[in-house]
Amino acid sequence: MHYASWGENRIDAQELDKLVGAVPATLAPALASRYYYFVPLVIVEGEETVASSTYTVDLGDRAICHRNVSLGSVDAVFLSTRLVEDRFGLAFEFFINVAHNFVDAAGIPTSFGELVWSQAKSGVRGETSQDAWEARRRALDPVTNAAGAAMPPDERARKSYEESAFSDALAIYMLSLSLDFDYHDLREREYPLLAAPALAERLRHINSLFPANSGYEFQILYRRRT
Repeated sequence: MHYASWGENRIDAQELDKLVGAVPATLAPALASRYYYFVPLVIVEGEETVASSTYTVDLGDRAICHRNVSLGSVDAVFLSTRLVEDRFGLAFEFFINVAHNFVDAAGIPTSFGELVWSQAKSGVRGETSQDAWEARRRALDPVTNAAGAAMPPDERARKSYEESAFSDALAIYMLSLSLDFDYHDLREREYPLLAAPALAERLRHINSLFPANSGYEFQILYRRRT
């Protein structure tokens, strides 16, 4: 993994090393051309991307969470560390970028696609992101032609669903290696969150494909009802 820190980003070298170290080594070959830069703020001005070494309220209002930039043979990802107030937010922003970058380079494992599609067809409740939720709906909606005859399922929507679901699950898996968190912290209003047992099945499958690095532990704990 290629990464660097610059400016007043309020994350020390040891903490950053631990964050990046949560990315399984088996993902690294697909990310060889990616460079991740942790900077205070990323600002887009017209066609240009500007990284600020400091933080001000004015600059913060103009900044975005991340920006992908092509620099010759290098695909750079600039991440704004000062737009989030906690380690959870920064970690998930980094990991979701890593997950999408991996999918762009290597695609998704066939076995994972089969798993999430079987869950979707069985009617498992909820999803892990708005993108996955919408793509799943399109993939499962009945399709008919002008004469009312049934058409084959939307394979593009299914592919988009499987890619979104994999990117989400991979990011959540890496987040779980980096820190302890409550799954419901990922809840958003636009869609129902995926049922916990279904997510656990996805995460265990990812762990079998991409084992945690030495010094990191994957563990799922269920809260007891009182």
